Amino acid sequence: MKQIASFTIDHIRLLPGIYVSRKDMLGKEIITTFDLRITKPNREPVMGTGEIHTIEHLGATYLRNHEKYGDKTIYFGPMGCRTGFYLLLGGEYKSKDIVPLITEMFEFIRDFEGDIPGATAINCGNYSDMNLDKAKQYAKDYLDKVLYNIDDEHLNYPI
Repeated sequence: MKQIASFTIDHIRLLPGIYVSRKDMLGKEIITTFDLRITKPNREPVMGTGEIHTIEHLGATYLRNHEKYGDKTIYFGPMGCRTGFYLLLGGEYKSKDIVPLITEMFEFIRDFEGDIPGATAINCGNYSDMNLDKAKQYAKDYLDKVLYNIDDEHLNYPI
């Protein structure tokens, strides 16, 4: 079988950042898949399921309610390796195009107080596996260490 594109990225050199993972045509529409890398693969501990699940609920809620990107959001969810998230948007974008959106989303997560949206037995298949405090810490770290001063090294995959 042909190796999929995401397995061709050098994960040893990959840094936290925002990367265009791929662009696909769906009919006449371009779908851009972003790699939102939160931790350094194979060099830092992966996120626990509670915090990754919390970021997923808060991030998806934020994105789907966003005035500009709500209707363009196709998917937001965790990577199986637990080092980041995939975001699929309808349209053709570069990584730098969505830095403001991702910054706003992680500020929303960092500052979130109250009940996590969809974290009930009726709304979620594993509602009790949430960790808001750790999710907020990951959001703060991603903002401070990556998003607020993002540069090309954190917007383009290593070659």
